[in-house]
Amino acid sequence: MIRFFRVSKTYPGGVTALEDVSFTVAKGEFVFVTGPSGAGKTTLLKLMILAEHPDRGEILIDGLNITRLPPSKVPYLRRKVGFVFQDFKLLRDRTVFENVALPLEVAGYSPKRMEKRIRQVLRLVGLHDGYLGQFPPRLSGGEQQRVASARALINNPPILVADEPTGNLDPELTIEIMDLFEKTHRLGTTVIVATHDTSLVARYRKRAIALRKGRVVEG
Repeated sequence: MIRFFRVSKTYPGGVTALEDVSFTVAKGEFVFVTGPSGAGKTTLLKLMILAEHPDRGEILIDGLNITRLPPSKVPYLRRKVGFVFQDFKLLRDRTVFENVALPLEVAGYSPKRMEKRIRQVLRLVGLHDGYLGQFPPRLSGGEQQRVASARALINNPPILVADEPTGNLDPELTIEIMDLFEKTHRLGTTVIVATHDTSLVARYRKRAIALRKGRVVEG
């Protein structure tokens, strides 16, 4: 499903984010990417949707080397990889419905089909129809995280990637969000969650790929 082979990434100024990183994630697997701040977790995840590009190495998703993907094909890649950003990246002046609808608009869904799918996915993440007209600033952190997760899942992607999704949540909400990802995984989705919280790895007992200073040290 996902294979990194000797991937390296250095930012301007000589800051090395990843160095010679190799690993494989099987279809339907749930994997944590762990490590302290600055270990390279966010860069690794962004490479999967080509929000960043590697300097060296290959990244294969479903057998396709995405490092050779032309820009015109990147939107198709991003339909296969749902991404939950650390800071949610919700549009403050758009309703929950409008935020979640954005990927469907790009995909050309009809209004009727779009509404049906949005209601379905909001129920999946634990939000009832009363949230459809709400604006993100009026929502709690946990509710915003659920909306961000719904947007990532709306295209029914085979892969879900989440960057520190519980970093700003209290312990109770953290478990609720992680249980949501576990539920998504049970439905057949490959799930990759970046976190610095080792207690989550211990609680959910999933494989962990540990990063230190841009290198894989375990997993």
